[in-house]
Amino acid sequence: MDKYLEEKLISIAKERISNEDPSHDIEHSFRVLNNAKRIAFEEKADLDIIIPAALFHDLIVYPKNDPNKHLSQEESAEATEKILSSIKEYPKEKIGGVKISIMECSFTKGIKPVLLESKILQDADGLEATGAISIMRTFSSTGRMKRLFYNPSDPFCKNREPESLNYALDLFFTRLLKVKERMHTETAKKIAEKRTEFLKEFLKELELEIGQ
Repeated sequence: MDKYLEEKLISIAKERISNEDPSHDIEHSFRVLNNAKRIAFEEKADLDIIIPAALFHDLIVYPKNDPNKHLSQEESAEATEKILSSIKEYPKEKIGGVKISIMECSFTKGIKPVLLESKILQDADGLEATGAISIMRTFSSTGRMKRLFYNPSDPFCKNREPESLNYALDLFFTRLLKVKERMHTETAKKIAEKRTEFLKEFLKELELEIGQ
């Protein structure tokens, strides 16, 4: 993709993506874009698909506790199709690949992507759910959802099943520490493994601080 078209897409993303939720704002899209481009370079994927898919994958976002949350990816894909269709420089034959990549992006739905670009986008987005940035995003969402930081009687889920909708720390055990196992590309696996080690160190320090 030439620089002019990429900058045009970035400009549209800045206008269209809401900054109301720090976990899914324009900076999130830029981080996913950077992750995706890094992986795509190693895996030799189509940047004409990767760039718009990464930029617009969270164009429509419902809160985690909203009953319409399951519609976020579908509505984002439809909105992205309209955007790309209106840009004369964008190759129309690749819009389908962008839509599929966005539709297959979600981890939580248990989707197994088919396209290489879909796998890369899911990996790039998934990397946001591990490492230092995942801690920031987890507690940002926690504030919006008004859930507790941790279960005071068993913060680290040693004797109970995790309840991530009720306790922020439980999300580490249901998702954040498991992200590396769900990576599709070798490039993303290496990044995720390093970030997972950081999460483990964070949990060790937290355990010392809260005396558990």
